[in-house]
Amino acid sequence: MSTTIKWINHFSANALRQRIDWNLKPAINNKEMREILPSLQAWQLGETSDGRHLIFAATKYAWRISDPAYIEAVKLFIKEEQKHGNNLGRYLDLIQQPRIQKNWGDTLFRKIRYFNTNMELWTLTVITVESTAQVFYQCLKDATGCRLLKQICTDILIDEAYHIDFQLERLYILFSNKSFVQRLIVEKMYFMFFYTTILVVWCAHKKLFMAGGVTFSKYLRKMIFKYRKTISRITAVQRGMKEKFNKAYGVSS
Repeated sequence: MSTTIKWINHFSANALRQRIDWNLKPAINNKEMREILPSLQAWQLGETSDGRHLIFAATKYAWRISDPAYIEAVKLFIKEEQKHGNNLGRYLDLIQQPRIQKNWGDTLFRKIRYFNTNMELWTLTVITVESTAQVFYQCLKDATGCRLLKQICTDILIDEAYHIDFQLERLYILFSNKSFVQRLIVEKMYFMFFYTTILVVWCAHKKLFMAGGVTFSKYLRKMIFKYRKTISRITAVQRGMKEKFNKAYGVSS
């Protein structure tokens, strides 16, 4: 598939880009530390997964659809996520704060990942988490005056936009190969999973969101918009746009 090669090229090129000036000294005050540190530590831990369960699911899926290059694309995607974890960890080291080894939210998502070998659920999970990450990192960026941390957040936000496109493309392909009845059923499942997850994320990081100027109602509005945008793209097949998306995403009719 041409889209798989496109993503391999994108991730490979992006790995060479340096957007962070590590010569900058971290400058974070006590108020910011209280508001953002627990969430920063938790998210750093979440970004450090080795991705082996996702690679297993992607490998099984890639061979089933005869697109082995997709495995490499997923591996490069995981490396980019690990880069985020490494950068956040490096920042924690610079401000002399520990990298935590355990967090209830991370433990919950790791358990879900451990038992999941379904590519569709994996893709939905990543889209949902990446969507909340966009709000999270923008809030983290807005909650601090530290130039170095702002640059780290900007780098992550740039990457996350592409990550969502990468996963949306795959979820569209998976969704478009279902029957009409199956689409109706799984769309309801998408809805329940998405909104359950975003509520868990809010509960875990509401202090950080509030510090970044995002109240619960504002957070909910942002996530509703993101969900509708996601559904609009993956359900385009149901709105007479199948030919257009098939051509763009390389799906056979």
